[in-house]
Amino acid sequence: MGLTSRERVIRTLRFEGVDRPARDIWTLPAAFFGREQELQALFDQYPSDFGDSGYREPVDESPLYSPGEWTDPWGSRWVNIQAGMIGEVKHPAIDDWSKLAHWQPPYELLGVGFENVNATVAQSDKFTMIGCPRPWERLQFVRGPQNAYMDLAWGVPEVSTLLDMIHDYYMQHLRYAVQTDVDAIMFMDDWGSKHTLLISPKMWVEYFKPLYKDYCDIAKAHGKLVLMHSDGYIMDIYEHLIEIGVDAINSQLFTMPIEEIGQRFKGRITFWGELDRQHILPFGTPDDVRAAVERVKRALGDERGGVIGQAEFNKGYPIENIRAFFEAWWGEPEI
Repeated sequence: MGLTSRERVIRTLRFEGVDRPARDIWTLPAAFFGREQELQALFDQYPSDFGDSGYREPVDESPLYSPGEWTDPWGSRWVNIQAGMIGEVKHPAIDDWSKLAHWQPPYELLGVGFENVNATVAQSDKFTMIGCPRPWERLQFVRGPQNAYMDLAWGVPEVSTLLDMIHDYYMQHLRYAVQTDVDAIMFMDDWGSKHTLLISPKMWVEYFKPLYKDYCDIAKAHGKLVLMHSDGYIMDIYEHLIEIGVDAINSQLFTMPIEEIGQRFKGRITFWGELDRQHILPFGTPDDVRAAVERVKRALGDERGGVIGQAEFNKGYPIENIRAFFEAWWGEPEI
């Protein structure tokens, strides 16, 4: 078909037929340690169909990947003990509800970082998007994970107030994003443990589904596609995500029954990866990787589209496994 990357991804999301599976690769900085040239050369042979939108976060978040401590714009203090990996919030901004009355999101950052978006998009044939609202994770970062779970369990009124403030910030951010020329908006939250949602499906529907619906609604009103990422077992919310208008979901397929997912949801939402990064990519063999790719293709693949070859690479993954991932999806290098 001779499709551009942008056309390929859009046709995949709309089930309109593609020349090959679309491709998207994520890497943590630690993945490059000690093998920058070798890994980059492999990535260059299989270029991504997803590109840089030109949006730049108004705050330098590089300390996230550097050992030490830093305070984020929301007022929470992070601690990192391993280079190239993301740290953790150890001192949340609102560790006591008495601080809520004097706290607010970093509204001064809204609208910053969009200056080069349209020019960047115009010069690229890649699929582009801007994110990323993350109300559940932000609640944990601001309040502290243990507090956030207890707040929801007890239904304290302050948690609804705080969620409303976080949501208002992200809605204002999206109002800038949807005015740009990007193809999609993206939001994320890690919702799954190994076998279940982190909270009950009923509680998820009550607290969070309306927030995500607002994100989808504003995107669709401006002609944008919607993509979401969530780690863990999240099969219980697939139906809800389809209902509110999510076009593609990036999830840890290998924590769930992939064949059942295909039977229930194939053709209704695009599966935006991912390949197993808990066991197969770091510890399996190239044959294991190839078999995993074939399993995804068989269960979720659709000649009209509906599936994107995607993986996230981290520190120490065997280069042979990374190469097997590319070859199993796309054969010999294009470049």
